[in-house]
Amino acid sequence: MKTIKDVDVKNKIILVRVDYNVPLKNGKVENNLRIRASLPTINYLIDHGAKQIILISHLGRPNGKIVPELSLSPVAKSLQKLLPDHKVDFCSLSNSNYSIDTKNKIVLLENLRFNPGEEQNSIDFAQKIISATNAEIFVQDGFAVIHRAHASTEAIAHQLPAYAGFLLEKEINNLEKVLSHPKAPVLLIVGGSKVEDKQPLIDKFTNVADQIIVGGKIAADGYKSNNSKIYIAEDFDEDTIGSKLDIGPVSTGKFASFITDAKTIIWNGLLGYVEDPTYATSSTIVAELIGEKKDALTIICGGDTTGFVENLMEDHPSLNYSLISTGGGAALEFLLGKDLPGLKAILS
Repeated sequence: MKTIKDVDVKNKIILVRVDYNVPLKNGKVENNLRIRASLPTINYLIDHGAKQIILISHLGRPNGKIVPELSLSPVAKSLQKLLPDHKVDFCSLSNSNYSIDTKNKIVLLENLRFNPGEEQNSIDFAQKIISATNAEIFVQDGFAVIHRAHASTEAIAHQLPAYAGFLLEKEINNLEKVLSHPKAPVLLIVGGSKVEDKQPLIDKFTNVADQIIVGGKIAADGYKSNNSKIYIAEDFDEDTIGSKLDIGPVSTGKFASFITDAKTIIWNGLLGYVEDPTYATSSTIVAELIGEKKDALTIICGGDTTGFVENLMEDHPSLNYSLISTGGGAALEFLLGKDLPGLKAILS
């Protein structure tokens, strides 16, 4: 995979697909994990003399229409705080087209999905972006969207010399280690609520993992398996009406022992109803145990799980993980061996 280190970016206009699909609250960015994750690539391009860096992203599901509440304008303001030494310009839309009239180093374009051509994987829309920006090089750094065949992930990568950014490289390299040569014992932790989403992952890792442990609502709802390497939570913390909202102390203790022994850990899906701190006990213990391991490859994936871990790290900055994946769906599809159009496009 060619990365930005393999190309001379000096005096070039670089088009960078980032993933700034971040949560907003009252017009402000609530969690800037994905914005911060893009900084290594942006700073590298700045340090190596790029003439201009044009950032493109989507936000939410506006379905090809301009929805003011889904504007990336608050994201530009958040990015500006992270890059105080450089002016970040925001480029709005006019009749579904971009018109860039700034020479400043960094520009963020308005929400790509305001134009229906984005999700249609329109070559015409991809060419309009290139024409509006005068881009000479395309950098794919939006790992969370590479499983989508959209104009900004696939079509545009066939119109310009295309390279991977550092976030994409980090995500792929760490996930590849899990599939190609993981250090044993390999542990998969599965939680969440939808069996149909988790079963393919469990099936895939039956031949990869030494141990699979299952918690969350799928365990509380009675998930069954006859496979001896799969341990399913056996006790639960309940509310006053008997709803099983967290795994209990016996199961948490067994989870902990598996984590202690493991050298490769993949965690996808929370173990309890963490919205209520009363039922966040097992997820907190598991997150802390994984984050304290110094001798293991540790991967956290899935939007709810990564968000929980990120919030926990604010109070416990010493916790460390090999990868907190920015792409739940993309990470799972990669682990399941599915084709990722956005990745395939920059490899072709």
